[in-house]
Amino acid sequence: MTRPLSNSGKLNAYWRLMRFDKPIGIFLLLWPGLWALWIAGQGHPDTGIVIVIVLGTLLMRAAGCVINDYADRDFDPHVERTRLRPIAAGEVQPREALWLFVGLCLVAFGLVLLLNPLTIALSVPGAFLAGTYPYTKRFTQLPQAYLGIAFGWAIPMSFAAQTGGVPGIAWALFAATVLWALIYDTMYAMVDRDDDLKIGVKSTAILFGRHDRLIIGLLQLTMLAILLAVGREANLGRWYDAGLLGGAVLFAYQQWLIRDRERSACFRAFLNNHWFGAVIFAGIALDTWLS
Repeated sequence: MTRPLSNSGKLNAYWRLMRFDKPIGIFLLLWPGLWALWIAGQGHPDTGIVIVIVLGTLLMRAAGCVINDYADRDFDPHVERTRLRPIAAGEVQPREALWLFVGLCLVAFGLVLLLNPLTIALSVPGAFLAGTYPYTKRFTQLPQAYLGIAFGWAIPMSFAAQTGGVPGIAWALFAATVLWALIYDTMYAMVDRDDDLKIGVKSTAILFGRHDRLIIGLLQLTMLAILLAVGREANLGRWYDAGLLGGAVLFAYQQWLIRDRERSACFRAFLNNHWFGAVIFAGIALDTWLS
């Protein structure tokens, strides 16, 4: 039987349930939104919109983590990496997690109400994607693609907030972000592949099998090609190209890390994607400010 937690212990459990102790997911969700804002705003996006998008990202990533652990509460105790998560460990009750999820979504929606009607309308499918993603791993071998759609939804919302519309370049950037999620979340799934096979959870790491590195490599090349096309459409120049070159180097490094499919190395490759997002953003920002 689990002992009741003190108030500070309960707050700490909620903090960990929202993954604020592990900010990598915030960055992976935040970078595409910032790419979009800086391209849509030609290097000078509206400060108020940036604040709303950043805070909304923080809240919705936290909400996504909460509903993910609620959905996986029967699986997590059987996976080495997740068995100590707050719900799996009995620190937070499933009912409490649901209330926390609803509260985070309501606060995030309150922030979106500060933006234009198109952005408000786009927030509805965004919330649906965040709430339903955790269940996809039971029904499809491509939950990572669904995650990419959920994470990439910040792009049309950012363009809508900044420009009042969602042009073709936004959907190209969205496609690149979906591919990026397939890349880094497959690396993440490679860490849990053996456990997932035992408990029946589906993933691209299982689907790709022994071709995982090859397919990840092809996805990386395709993403870079789309980002190059986005840069040309947005009239971005040498600083952006330098960012793409830096991203290509990081992708090559990630391939080296996963060469033996060793768990800790695959996890390091997953974490390294934060720096990929950062160098692409740096290229966009420097090019729009200095060119």
